[in-house]
Amino acid sequence: MTPQQPDRRNFIKKASLGSFLSLSLTEIVLSSFTEEKVSKIMLKKDDIILFQGDSITDSGRLKTETGANQSRLLGNGYPFMASSDLLMQHPTKNLKIYNKGISGNKVYQLAERWDTDCLELKPNVLSIMIGVNDFWHTLTSNYTGTSDTYRKDYKALLERTKQSLPDVKLIIGEPFAVTGVKAVTEKWYPAFNEYRQAAKEMAASYNAAWIPYQTVFDNAQKLAPGSYWTTDGVHPTLAGARLMATAWLETVKG
Repeated sequence: MTPQQPDRRNFIKKASLGSFLSLSLTEIVLSSFTEEKVSKIMLKKDDIILFQGDSITDSGRLKTETGANQSRLLGNGYPFMASSDLLMQHPTKNLKIYNKGISGNKVYQLAERWDTDCLELKPNVLSIMIGVNDFWHTLTSNYTGTSDTYRKDYKALLERTKQSLPDVKLIIGEPFAVTGVKAVTEKWYPAFNEYRQAAKEMAASYNAAWIPYQTVFDNAQKLAPGSYWTTDGVHPTLAGARLMATAWLETVKG
């Protein structure tokens, strides 16, 4: 346990004695993991870490250049924030961190670019957050995929990944939505919950570290409204990106 991480027992004590108003952001994130079986992956020297996903991961990264550990290539969201913490905390591990998220992507679009944007990089740690567009675009872009499509496409992608990189350590982020903030309305439910459940099933099936982002954002709204954490119910604000990075860092240990 690092000095910055609160003891889980202290969190439970605080939560039982008072409200979320007395908790730090890190403690709020920890509260989101209390009902989950917390799985952490061990970082090793020379690990290659890859963030993959849609616009939430992309977060405005520069795509005309390639390279690791460069701020302009990591974007301005949770991958950049988590990466800066990792690189600061582990200066002797020679970590190489990449962000290859692309705005608008669904699972099948990850698959179309997977050789170049994943397998050829040979990551030791692969973080995937995908699924919002697989549902959202059925409402806005005439996409005809279903939650079954999402589940099958995701399983095929992970099978392909494991065949090429059998020792890769996986981190899977839960697709999330903050209801009542611009884009996210009652039309999202209950259908969107099926995508969240499918992602959780993938994490369990492939022994991935699981990040319960929906619970993280639900709990954060006990301190501030959804519009404080997201711009439209889907894309995080600066505070929301830090919230995500804090949760992501809970899945690794060094």
